[in-house]
Amino acid sequence: MPIPVILDCDPGTDDALAIFLALASPELSVLAITVAGGNVGLEHTLANALALTALAESTVPVHAGADRPLLGRFTSEPRVHGETGLGGVVLSRGGYATPGVAADVIRQILRESAEPVTLIGIGPATNLALALATEPALTAKVAQIVLMSGAWAEGNMTPAAEFNAISDPEALAILLACGRKVVFATLELTAQALVTPAVIATWQGLGNGQCLQAACDIQATVPPSRRLVGRGAPLHDPCAVAWLIRPELFTARSCSVRMDLGPGPGRGRTLIDRWDRTGDPHNAVVLETLDATGFFDLLGERLAVLP
Repeated sequence: MPIPVILDCDPGTDDALAIFLALASPELSVLAITVAGGNVGLEHTLANALALTALAESTVPVHAGADRPLLGRFTSEPRVHGETGLGGVVLSRGGYATPGVAADVIRQILRESAEPVTLIGIGPATNLALALATEPALTAKVAQIVLMSGAWAEGNMTPAAEFNAISDPEALAILLACGRKVVFATLELTAQALVTPAVIATWQGLGNGQCLQAACDIQATVPPSRRLVGRGAPLHDPCAVAWLIRPELFTARSCSVRMDLGPGPGRGRTLIDRWDRTGDPHNAVVLETLDATGFFDLLGERLAVLP
């Protein structure tokens, strides 16, 4: 049976490919796509989510959510995603957002679902945290929470913090304390999903569908990572989706994770205790290694079946 999921995102170049992967995968039943600001402002992330689902000819409802974190404001990353989120690639306008605020919709789906629902978070965790913090009993209806977030070493937004984690660290702390398993695809994991021109060229040879072409065009705009010495661009968000579809492509470790919520330079750090140094109870699973060849084969295969 397909896994029922809610996909919470902030498209975003890598979110675009994650959305395509989720929609193209029969292993998943995408109940809703909820959108927050993050990579760019909500006015752009929402328009991008609507355009991407329309391009995929999907009827999955798209709901607008938080335009700011629990504290402060989101800081966009146009250096990676461009001013409007898709690297300057212009897609035809999609439809309109389905009525309902994201956090309310998440709660409603959890209440009404006959089976536990997996929450996939590939942006700031604001929408998911608002949903669970305002009705904690609904955590019993959550199967697991799968996030692209965090790092056990250096960040990519600050020396301490990964982008999604520092965008709303209080929200991430709420998820870690909610009592459900939280799975992390961290920067160390996503660095192994390194997109090079050769990867894009391989995808381009798989067909001429509009989603496949859009995915290649969008990914081609992403600059090589300075952090990874210019060898390519890490494809972050699809890793979280791929873990649900092909867990055998990954190795993982159960451990404890805490958030640094202080005001100093460590704010947003995910304190990942991979070696049980603190003795804290395990509240998370951290994905550690990735079969990159298998991952890119999976992604190409699924992109090729979309319209």
